[in-house]
Amino acid sequence: MEKTTMDQDILKILYTEEQIAQRIREMGAQMYEDLKGKNPLFVSVLRGAFIFMADITRACQVKCDVEFIAVSSYGNSTASSGAVQITHDIQQDISGRDLVVVEDILDSGNTLNFLKQYFLTKGAASVSICTLLDKPSRREKAIHADYVGFEVPDEFVVGYGLDYAQKYRNLPYIGVLKPEVYSSKG
Repeated sequence: MEKTTMDQDILKILYTEEQIAQRIREMGAQMYEDLKGKNPLFVSVLRGAFIFMADITRACQVKCDVEFIAVSSYGNSTASSGAVQITHDIQQDISGRDLVVVEDILDSGNTLNFLKQYFLTKGAASVSICTLLDKPSRREKAIHADYVGFEVPDEFVVGYGLDYAQKYRNLPYIGVLKPEVYSSKG
């Protein structure tokens, strides 16, 4: 495949499309064993998790509902502000439901810590966290994911739903963005 302008902004590829697909199949099998017989509600954190959400729900193969929540703590920055704001809430009652929050990356932990507490306060029976990427070196909150695709180093990663300033989400792999791409933008 010919390089696109986006590919030229990538320093290195961490996980290929094939590696991601294989890991999602493995995660789906594990989640199926944990969730079979339940009626979980998968909640995708928009926008970054939308691609992962589609793939992990297909890989899991349990009867489930899906919902979407949009939150913001980054804006167009490369670092979390720490203040989480819901910009689009889920649309159904979650009382007594087993939730699986699907996120693209567990970084500072601010967003997922906020969402877990938020959903428990709204009456969820349980809240599991499923993240494609885990970056423990950046953790500010004591939170962990129940299902993790890959652990990543403290580098700015994009692709497969992850973005920088709303770009690069549609790359089929996960790569490290060249620092000059985001440092030149101020």
